[in-house]
Amino acid sequence: MTAPVVAEPDSETPEPPGGNVRRKVLVLAVAVLLLAGVGTFAVRYAVGRADRRNQEQAGGPPVREGAVTLQPAGRQLLLRNLAWGPHRDEVAAVPADRPDGPRTASGVKCLRFHAAAGTGICLQAEHGALDDTYHASVLDASLHEVRRFPAPGIPTRSRVSPSGHLVGWTVFVSGDSYAGTDFSTRTAIVDTRSWQFYDNLETFQVLKDGHPVQASDVNVWGVTFAADDNRFYATVATGGQTYLVQGDLAARTLTTLHQNVECPSLSPDGTRVAYKKRVAGADPAAPWRLYVLDLATMAETATAEQRNIDDQALWSDDHTLLYSLPGDYGSDLWTTPADGTGTPTVLVRSAVAPAYLG
Repeated sequence: MTAPVVAEPDSETPEPPGGNVRRKVLVLAVAVLLLAGVGTFAVRYAVGRADRRNQEQAGGPPVREGAVTLQPAGRQLLLRNLAWGPHRDEVAAVPADRPDGPRTASGVKCLRFHAAAGTGICLQAEHGALDDTYHASVLDASLHEVRRFPAPGIPTRSRVSPSGHLVGWTVFVSGDSYAGTDFSTRTAIVDTRSWQFYDNLETFQVLKDGHPVQASDVNVWGVTFAADDNRFYATVATGGQTYLVQGDLAARTLTTLHQNVECPSLSPDGTRVAYKKRVAGADPAAPWRLYVLDLATMAETATAEQRNIDDQALWSDDHTLLYSLPGDYGSDLWTTPADGTGTPTVLVRSAVAPAYLG
């Protein structure tokens, strides 16, 4: 007798009607719950971090509200305070010889700040329902606003001339980083004696090798002023290259001096310029190192700082540079000798946009 044939289960047998739909609905429901959980965690984390930003952190510098002046009796270091607490982002003052000491907060908040000879420049944001707008406020010695000017983009650089008679600033009008090529800047200068407003230095004539440059891709940023209240230095970018230029306000000209210079800073004695320079072989997202250029000989000196510097350095005296690097609470201020010797050291934690006064 032949044994009956038993059929093997068919792996292709379709599910009961609606089974596949129910499984898809279940997977979708689980995914929605997971996303909701992640979203809730992210919101709570952001809210918690925002709350912590308003509270002083253990081990951070003590910051207390008080009177801050741009004409101090002794030498002071002013800065934008980044220490968490109720005075974050305010202009604060510390004694220059005790930069890690208690900070006196002014109550004035700035995204970028600089000051000299009783004049300050403060770049500020106005937060709207859909977008932020920006302006530049010229401040008197008591940090009161004297004049306000439109700033058509995100603040990035600011400077006051040694006399306090000229103020300048740079904003991004597209893009938000100097590292790539897809950015555009707008740089302005104001004479505080006459309130003449040079709203866009790109309208100045660029001169290279004695000849006018006719180009539509000119960008100007990073002004630094000489002591005569007419000359200044800045970066001009055109044709894929950056140049140190010497500006002449009266003549409205920008004359190229040296290639591969960004965000120059003139030394107090007017003989050298510190700047960030793109170096070969560096990460394209972190391409800059800190250099010093002798204006008489055009000889370059690499400083001992070998990390990426995306800042307009400040001279604390004729021999020392001050600049910002990323820190735990935004940025820290570091210092290094201008002659290439020594070792970089941290000077102030949780601070940016410094200015020495007095």
